[in-house]
Amino acid sequence: MILGLSTGSFTLIHVILSLIGILAGLTVFAQMVAGRRLDGWNVVFLITTILTSVTGFFFHSPFGPARVIGIISLVILAIALVALFGRRLAGAWRAVYVITALLALYLNVFVCVIQAFQKVSFLQALAPTQSEPPFLVVQGVVVLAFLILGLLALRRFPSLSRALA
Repeated sequence: MILGLSTGSFTLIHVILSLIGILAGLTVFAQMVAGRRLDGWNVVFLITTILTSVTGFFFHSPFGPARVIGIISLVILAIALVALFGRRLAGAWRAVYVITALLALYLNVFVCVIQAFQKVSFLQALAPTQSEPPFLVVQGVVVLAFLILGLLALRRFPSLSRALA
């Protein structure tokens, strides 16, 4: 039991939050790349990504890579919140927001790929130890896609006056 829920139910909530965060984050970055303002999707992305990291700490597991990623994600998300709501994307804070939001989304996708290779049988067969070429290629493609997405977002995401109008 975790927070009064069965482990299976809690895991399902955690996974749903993660997937919503990923989809909302991709939507936010599509807006950034298109040079459009942020809207409600941004709030959905931030809240679900924060909740994904927080709920991850409730699983009964020893301190390890998953918790380290959760801590890093929460620190990055705190900086993103300051950039967006505290500094309102003024000056360099626009770039800080784009980079921290992108890193938070990347960490969520990174973990999603790991989980997919651990839980989906045909992927697990391709890379049972996650050190095989199929896993490494997928993670490499994800990194490359995020680098391109980040560069495009940095170039095209509007300044404060247009971003929150």
